[in-house]
Amino acid sequence: MSPSSLELAASMFDDADYEVDPVDNSSNGVEININNKTALISPSNEEYEYLLTKLKERIIESGETIYEIGTGDGEARGLGEEDMAAAVATLQSMSESLNAECNPLRVVDAQKGKVAQFMIRQRADEEDFTEVRVAVVGNVDAGKSTLLGVLTHGELDNGRGLARLALFRHKHEVESGRTSSVGNDILGFDSHGHVVNKPEHGHLDWIKICRKSSKVVTFIDLAGHEKYLKTTVFGMTGHAPDFSMLMVGANAGVIGMTKEHLGLALALNVPVFVVVTKIDMCPANVLDDTLKMLQKILKSPGCRKIPVLVQSVDDVVVAATNFTSERMCPIFQVSNVSGENLDLLKMFLNLLSTRLKYREDEPSEFQIDDTFSVPGVGTVISGTTLKGMIRLNDTLLLGPDALGQFNAIAIKSIHRKRLPVQMVRGGQTASFALKKIKRSQIRKGMVMISPLLEPKACWEFEGEILVLHHPTTISVKYQAMVHVGSIRQTASIISMSNEHLRTGDKAQVRFRFIKNPEYLREGMRMVFREGRTKAVGNLSKLHPHVSAIAQNTRQQRANKKAAEQHHCKPQNEPQKPSKRNRRSRNNSSTGAHTASPDSIPENGSVDKQTPETPSPTTSTTTSTTTSTSTTTSTTTSSVT
Repeated sequence: MSPSSLELAASMFDDADYEVDPVDNSSNGVEININNKTALISPSNEEYEYLLTKLKERIIESGETIYEIGTGDGEARGLGEEDMAAAVATLQSMSESLNAECNPLRVVDAQKGKVAQFMIRQRADEEDFTEVRVAVVGNVDAGKSTLLGVLTHGELDNGRGLARLALFRHKHEVESGRTSSVGNDILGFDSHGHVVNKPEHGHLDWIKICRKSSKVVTFIDLAGHEKYLKTTVFGMTGHAPDFSMLMVGANAGVIGMTKEHLGLALALNVPVFVVVTKIDMCPANVLDDTLKMLQKILKSPGCRKIPVLVQSVDDVVVAATNFTSERMCPIFQVSNVSGENLDLLKMFLNLLSTRLKYREDEPSEFQIDDTFSVPGVGTVISGTTLKGMIRLNDTLLLGPDALGQFNAIAIKSIHRKRLPVQMVRGGQTASFALKKIKRSQIRKGMVMISPLLEPKACWEFEGEILVLHHPTTISVKYQAMVHVGSIRQTASIISMSNEHLRTGDKAQVRFRFIKNPEYLREGMRMVFREGRTKAVGNLSKLHPHVSAIAQNTRQQRANKKAAEQHHCKPQNEPQKPSKRNRRSRNNSSTGAHTASPDSIPENGSVDKQTPETPSPTTSTTTSTTTSTSTTTSTTTSSVT
């Protein structure tokens, strides 16, 4: 990266996390200002306690923070050697009192001396670690699974796909070399920032990794092939990734589904960083063309990113500290065979912090993205905790079911990354074993939610959508797949603010789910997809009080058909009359007389109903018909 780009990125680093207004200490009325670059140099007891309080607040949010020494408001950057040593000693003392590690990241020259940055990371308990989720997307054969195999297992690839074999879940994936399902892999870092993954006989023990880690990066390995786009969209929406890692093959360039996945990440407001793979086998001129095309796309009006080529440790620190602004897009160039620049990528992943913040006083909410039936345990669900805190033996509401109702459910056990724990917080993924419920009663897209929120299911909702691509026009009654969080269901358009929608149009649209009601919140991101048609938007208004009877349901159609039949014919009359009844109906229409009331005995009881005599005008009769007519006439005469 050029020096000008570094200075630009460094100037962006001074954000709200590092600006603290002067505060009056209530104990003695002394004004304490920690915005000065000399605040850490020999502070008084009151200043030390105040600095400690502010550092603790920053660490509690995400378990770690990056602290910069040598900068202040309106002052020239830099400290001398003695002042820097005193400030570092104060910071280390504060870190120890908070049970945290103070790890140096980089030291750079400035106008008045040096500026240093440190990572302050809390030493996590065995059952409590920070989690960051990274979705891995890109075109087929970009090297997604191979890179994850190299990162998580610590062994380089042989150039023939050896590293990715440990990640595949199905036999056909091993045979074809293509991922078709949503895979999960973890990379653990301790409080010093070192990787703790150590495979034993080719397999990773997730429990050991989680117990040794202060931070765990979860990779959501998604499919690159176009026919698995539905799975990829569900992974991007349902698994709630903090960041997205876009993989590009250096020899192939930006082709196929690369732009689709990039557009999906931008539509969902997920920060993106790019990894260019296979640089060991790619000619220099082809690599340059790929990087130029990549930078051109990222700078385009649709993306509006600031591409930064990461080539040193300084670049990594600057990129990581400014990455959450969503404007900067770091570009890494790695090789899975030679291992080039893999250390820079690991350091960048170590510095990433989760975007989901939680508060303990919030009511809990958990979205379900998968269900299991475990022998000896029962029904198990997995997903992401969006808000609040969930503890063992808590009773939450599970729903909505097919009728839009929520049922109370008790939590039997909790696991995080296969490690049994007592509770989970907002922003963490977990698995729950539930009591007294069958797996068939649970589906993806349902939620477990605190009773304090009084949840209601919605059949209909409104959203402001933008059509990214559609070959023709979209009108009322158009149906497509809607992705909202872990919800994946077909919805129909009931009404629109515009008469027709084409590519690039914006409109307020009202949808109705086809099969089941769902739990929604205003402001959620939505992806509207059908074939190559794609639209994105936000939920603006919910309609939870619509009658919970789905349109065109099978039961409704059956009831309607039965009502029509009941209206036309008596219930006990057969639909298709027999030949005998048809013949009787024909005879009555030709004027054949029936038995008079005088022919009925006085007691009013007749053992057998008298059939009508066939008409003599019938010309063609079989022998069976003749014998029947003779018998009928005999019976009639005897009754007379």
